[in-house]
Amino acid sequence: MDCDNQDWINIYQTFEKVWGYQEFRPPQKEVINCLLNGQDALIIMPTGGGKSICFQLPALLKKGLTIVISPLVALMENQVNELKSKQLPVELLHNEIPRQQRKKTLDKINKQQIRLLYLSPETLLSLPVWQLLIKPHIEINGLILDEAHCLVQWGETFRPSYSRLSAVREELLKHKPAQKIAIAAFTATADPKSQEIIKRSLQLKNPQIFSISPYRKNLNLAIKIAWTPRCRRHQLLNFIKQQQKQSGLVYIRSRKDSEKLSQWLQELNYKVAAYHAGLSPIQRREIEDKWLEDKLQFVVCTSAFGLGINKPDVRWIVHYQVPFLLSEYLQEIGRGGRDGKLAKTLTLISEPTGWLDSSDQQRNQYFLQQLQKNYQQAKQYLKQIPKQGNIMTLKEEIPKIEIILSLLHRWKKSRWTDPFNYELASNLSDLNISQITKKSQQESQQMKQYLMTRSCRWQYILNAFGFSKEAKNFQCGHCDNCLRK
Repeated sequence: MDCDNQDWINIYQTFEKVWGYQEFRPPQKEVINCLLNGQDALIIMPTGGGKSICFQLPALLKKGLTIVISPLVALMENQVNELKSKQLPVELLHNEIPRQQRKKTLDKINKQQIRLLYLSPETLLSLPVWQLLIKPHIEINGLILDEAHCLVQWGETFRPSYSRLSAVREELLKHKPAQKIAIAAFTATADPKSQEIIKRSLQLKNPQIFSISPYRKNLNLAIKIAWTPRCRRHQLLNFIKQQQKQSGLVYIRSRKDSEKLSQWLQELNYKVAAYHAGLSPIQRREIEDKWLEDKLQFVVCTSAFGLGINKPDVRWIVHYQVPFLLSEYLQEIGRGGRDGKLAKTLTLISEPTGWLDSSDQQRNQYFLQQLQKNYQQAKQYLKQIPKQGNIMTLKEEIPKIEIILSLLHRWKKSRWTDPFNYELASNLSDLNISQITKKSQQESQQMKQYLMTRSCRWQYILNAFGFSKEAKNFQCGHCDNCLRK
C-alpha cells in the first residue's frame, strides 16, 4: 500500500524542515515509501547517493524504534552527531561510551523516548542490550543494516556476529507477537552473488530491490604498472604532486605498510597520517577530524577508513596496493568526488610476471593461505562442537566457536535457532574445503581481470555488478583505456 497525498505532504514537510531539501533524488522517494509501508528491502546505491536519509526519515515519521546496525563507531558517531545537532531523538551504543551515558541511553530505550538507535552487531547481541530490546513493551518497527556489504566481506572470520543477524527478527517477534518488523539492507556495492548472501543472511521476505548503477561520470579510473618498489613510490609521488594541495586518500592493505609509507611522506613534508585498526579509537577519531578539517591533506589508510565519512571534496584516490575484491575497490574509489565534481583515481600494480616485484602476488597468496588456514581450523574443531548448543556457554571451552559457526553458516552447514543458539546440519561429512577455497580464488581473479582489461573499465564494473544491459556497447570515454583509444 502506497502512502497517500496527505502522508506525502507530511513527508515533504519533515524532509525540508530537517534536511533543508525540497525534492528527493531517485530512488529515495520509492525507498521511503517501501520502508513506511513496513516492507523488506535491499537498496544498492552509489556512495554519496543519499542512502541514510532513506531510513532516517521513515524512522522519524513512524511510531516506535528503528534499530540501525552499523559496522564502525566513527560511522555511527558521524551520523548520530549530525542528527543530534538537528535536535532529533537518536542515540548510539558502543563499548567506548562512558558507563553513565550508556545507562541513560538504556533508560531512554526502556521509556521509548528515542526513534533511532545506532549500534554494532556485537553491541546488539550483548546480553544487557538484547534483554532490554526483547521486552514486550518496547515497540520496534524496523531493523536497518547499514553498509550491508560488510556482512559479505567481514561476516566469516573478522566479524562473526554478522552471521547471527539471521535470527534477530524472528526472536524479537516471539516477544512482540503483535508487532511488525521490517528489515532493510543498504550498501553501495553488491554484485548478484552478494545480493543473494545478504538476502539469505538476513532472512529477507519478498524484499523490494532498489539497484542503482554504480557508474559515476565524475570518477576517472586509471591503472599503472610499477615495475619495482622504488618505481611505485616514484609514481605515487608524481601523482600527488599533480594534485597540488587537494584532499585525497591513499589505500594500502596492511598496518605496517601504512605506517612505513606515511612516515616516508611526512619526511617529504606532506601533511599525512597513517590510519589502521591498530590505533586507539581516540587516535582514529583525531585523524578523521584533522582530515575533514583539511589539517591533513590525505591519509594513508587501510580499508576501514572512510566508511560513511562525508567529505564531499575528495579530489583523488590512490590504491598503492591492490584490494583483494572488486567490491572493496568500488567502495573505496566511491569516496572521491561526492560533490559531483571531477575526482581522479589511480591503482598501482606490479608487472604481471612478478619477476621484478612479486609483492602483489605475495599479498594475494598470503590472503588466500590465511583463508584456507581458517577453513582447515574450522573443520578440525567440528569434532568438538556439539550438534546444538548455546554460543555463550561454549565460548570459554571453545574460544573460536563464533568464527567456526559463522563459517558453517556461510557454507549452509548450520543455522541459528535464535541469536544465541545454533543447530548443525546433518551432512557435515561432505564439507569440501578445497572447493570453498577455490571460490575465494575465483573472487580474487575478478579483480585481476579488471586490472588487466583493455576495454572500458566502467563497462567491466557494470558487467561485474549485474548491469549487463547498461554495459552493452558502453564506453565511458574518461577511463585510461577509453582515453588510450
